[in-house]
Amino acid sequence: MSKKYEIMYILRPSLDADAIKTENANLQKLLTDNGGKVADVNEWGLRDLAYQIKKESKGYYVVLKVEVNDDKAIKEFDRLTRNNPNVLRYLITVAE
Repeated sequence: MSKKYEIMYILRPSLDADAIKTENANLQKLLTDNGGKVADVNEWGLRDLAYQIKKESKGYYVVLKVEVNDDKAIKEFDRLTRNNPNVLRYLITVAE
């Protein structure tokens, strides 16, 4: 039985369109390489942040809907995204 997750992450606003596309592809590849399936990608684009994060006042928002059979993909995403300098903040939630 697969579990569904929703992952929201905020990328640095200083990234250009190609860098954003590359970063999105890399983050999704992290999930698919570890047995996850990205069901939906919703790019909200550049938005103002409620408060500064890492000295940035804007960020590029992306929401992924993901299905996984085990937590390996989510744990690997969490581990590698934590140290990614292009990701200001991320949140992984279990979808209903």
